[in-house]
Amino acid sequence: MSLGLFRAITQPLPHPVLLCGADGRVLAANPAAVRCDDRLRPGASVFDLRPDDTAQLRQQLAVWLRSGSPVPGALVLKDADGRTRRFRCHGARAAWWDGPEPAVQLHLVEAGASDRFVVLSQQVEALNREVAFRRATEVDRARLLAAEQAARGQLQHLYDLTAALAAAITLAQVSRAVRDVAPAALGATAAELYLHSARLVPPLQPEDNGLPAGAGGWTDLDRPSSAEASLPRETKDDVPLALSLEADGVQLGMLIVYGSHTSTAPEHVTAVAQQVAQALRRAGLHEHEHRVAERLQLSLLPQLPRLPGLDAATSYAPGSDLLSVGGDWYDVYDVDADHIGLSIGDVAGHGLPEATVMAQVTAALRNIVPRCGTDPAAVLDELNSFLGRYHPERMATACYLVFDRRTRTLTYATAGHPPPLLIHADGTSTYLDHATSPPLGPVRGVRYRQADTTLADSDTLLLYTDGLIERRREDLAIGMERLTEFARTTSGLDITELCDRFLHHQPEAAFPDDRALLTVRFPLLP
Repeated sequence: MSLGLFRAITQPLPHPVLLCGADGRVLAANPAAVRCDDRLRPGASVFDLRPDDTAQLRQQLAVWLRSGSPVPGALVLKDADGRTRRFRCHGARAAWWDGPEPAVQLHLVEAGASDRFVVLSQQVEALNREVAFRRATEVDRARLLAAEQAARGQLQHLYDLTAALAAAITLAQVSRAVRDVAPAALGATAAELYLHSARLVPPLQPEDNGLPAGAGGWTDLDRPSSAEASLPRETKDDVPLALSLEADGVQLGMLIVYGSHTSTAPEHVTAVAQQVAQALRRAGLHEHEHRVAERLQLSLLPQLPRLPGLDAATSYAPGSDLLSVGGDWYDVYDVDADHIGLSIGDVAGHGLPEATVMAQVTAALRNIVPRCGTDPAAVLDELNSFLGRYHPERMATACYLVFDRRTRTLTYATAGHPPPLLIHADGTSTYLDHATSPPLGPVRGVRYRQADTTLADSDTLLLYTDGLIERRREDLAIGMERLTEFARTTSGLDITELCDRFLHHQPEAAFPDDRALLTVRFPLLP
């Protein structure tokens, strides 16, 4: 209670009420006290009103200061004319007072007036009860507010964890969410995952190790060496809490929590563990399906022949957020003794139907190339007819090139496909973009254009699908420029290293589409 509230409560009372410090100084007085004696105002001292008996008054104040409930007493004051005035009073320590020193609350009734001492006592008791009630109410309100703020904060941490786990697709993302967000939701200092990789991502073959590439951030319980080296250790100040992680009846591992977790409700801890287990289960299934799709896609891609006068390397990576197989392909053809053919392309869309069309297109190309493989425009013309006849609703992009060993001439034609990149020994590069035509499929009777260039012994040819340069909300021209800039850093690399560097030239980027690469060099024959 404040002084303002004290004045408001005591203002209507008919008898004097004082608030005095331990030194006798008046801190507050109601109007009845001022009317009784004009000197009873804040700042005055009751000792100045009774100079001849100061010791006795000090003793009485000390009694009142020690009392938690009203104690009766008497107070004798002298007015301005020197007349003695006697008062009956109740005094007690003002428990509500927050000042730097204790204070006494006094209720006075002049002895010569009509004696209302009993009524005064009842009023004093009622006032003290009201003061105590208000103080208890304030304490309860502060406690409830603190509890509400703590609950709201815990709820916000739980929401943050739920959002992070819902957005996590891979095991690495779930692990990061547990490491960065789960401790706050659990009221802990740290959290770690100990998981069975073979239960999360079942091996595709017996020789597979069961650990998905790039999972990271957790300890594999199926690898004894790594698990034993990373087992949680107890200290005298921190005993870790182990929470079982189970989803769909599968025991996935443990969530180890460090720090002060004893104040967190058990049901809250259990709810967090269940959320983490469900997120791990989803991520494990995603990883498994991703690996199955990647294995299927690689099995559909053709095996390149080993040809004299040809150094080639290939790479393939599925889109970062795709589970299904796609329509990307690359291939190399032994056209005749003097010519080597190359192709790369992409059937629009993702899924098993597109992969099936891709397999048929590559088979058709291996039938077309022996007949007209030295004429890129004719190859694309026949491939367009094949697609229009057997898959009229499909569209594909493609690029076909033929290299003449004798003249070192490279002739090429493209159908809606990103142009090949010709990289020179010094790292400079040029796009082969002088023979562009519409994609295969939607347009009949297209006259495909072709162009040629001469290759130096140290030149490298990079064929790729649009997934290598495509980014969300970004123009393809930016990706193509980024590719030429990166080519400057590849001087001196062998063909396999160069292919791998281009595949991973943006390690932190999210690739929305598959990436298929074919890198080729045509060294001079002895």
